[in-house]
Amino acid sequence: MGPGGLRPDWDDYFLRIVAVVAERSTCLRRRVGALLVRQKRILATGYNGAPTGLPHCAAVGCLREELGVAAGERHELCRGLHAEQNAIIQAALHGVSTEGATLYVSCHPCSVCAKMLVNAGIVRVVQAESYPDALAAEILAAAGIEVTTRAGT
Repeated sequence: MGPGGLRPDWDDYFLRIVAVVAERSTCLRRRVGALLVRQKRILATGYNGAPTGLPHCAAVGCLREELGVAAGERHELCRGLHAEQNAIIQAALHGVSTEGATLYVSCHPCSVCAKMLVNAGIVRVVQAESYPDALAAEILAAAGIEVTTRAGT
């Protein structure tokens, strides 16, 4: 919170917005929201779910659930895109550069998303919670991307 507890600081403010974005998720296992922000301005948002125009997982089921795939493993066995991927794609579709941006996200990016964040020029990640993907943490650290956890926002 900001001065006197009257206003949230910028990280809390953007993580609260992430929580609302996550409500749009169509994933049956985990609702994730993401924001790309630069200079305190939202560049793009994303949430996890099936690609545009394809049936949502609620209609066709979850292959990862059916196969008992644990969180943080076998990302290719999912019909959906991750929130971070959708935020990057939305920025690209609308011609918005992500270079130098901060990613605000519900949980720590997976290794696939971490690689995309590096190449998208993201410099900081602020997450509400962690995620069991050690490779992702290694990739972000090796790229010099600062990761901050702001739980309880």
